[in-house]
Amino acid sequence: MNFHNAIFLFFAGAIGGAINAVAGGGSFVAFPALLFTGVPPVPANATNTLALWVGTTASGGAYRMKLNIPRRVMIPLVATSIIGGLAGAVLLIKTPAQTFLKVLPWLLLGATLLFAFGKHLTGRISAGISQDSNARAVAGASIFELFVAVYGGYFGGGIGIMNLAMLAAMGMTDIHAMNKLKVLLGGVINGAATVMFVITKAIVWPQAIVMTAGSLIGGLASAHYAQKLPQSWIRGLVILVGIAMTAYFFRRGYR
Repeated sequence: MNFHNAIFLFFAGAIGGAINAVAGGGSFVAFPALLFTGVPPVPANATNTLALWVGTTASGGAYRMKLNIPRRVMIPLVATSIIGGLAGAVLLIKTPAQTFLKVLPWLLLGATLLFAFGKHLTGRISAGISQDSNARAVAGASIFELFVAVYGGYFGGGIGIMNLAMLAAMGMTDIHAMNKLKVLLGGVINGAATVMFVITKAIVWPQAIVMTAGSLIGGLASAHYAQKLPQSWIRGLVILVGIAMTAYFFRRGYR
């Protein structure tokens, strides 16, 4: 890795960390940047997961006053995130990334549409999941989260948008509280996948260190200032990121 690639990856990591802290979708920047600098797809995937995991997890502290989720909701979501993250990482190591790239844009399209229209589909059943979620809703969310976690461990791009879509469908309306829970679940998924990638030596460490430094700075700065923006702006950004990622991966997977 030369100096110019290091600078490029640092800023790609910073932008990716910032996007993840605000709306999700940082892999839209970070993963292609690694490919552009010559890292093969599977190691690029693993390296991207590590780098953005650090920045996203660090950014969660900026939302610490926005979350009030009971254990009966948190424990199933965290457990399925760990199981799915590990399973997805194993799947990545065992199968070609190109195969999943053809499925990826369809998943992103569905998640973006669900986030955009989820509250209309549910009829705003509740103002949030902090107090009113029943057992059926929690079970449904946990099953959905398991699939998101498997996907996240495999590729990672867009898991923030998918988690936001799941939360919107459950009835959450506070985008800042949703962002905090999204960051937490994404951190668990990517953390589990990162452990597997480290064990299997799938990470390219020089690139990972540089990109992680950028992701950490971008994530911390963006999460702090995101809370000063109107919620409608952030919702709009989430949808725009989802549309951009969907278009990009349709072009990449079917060209």
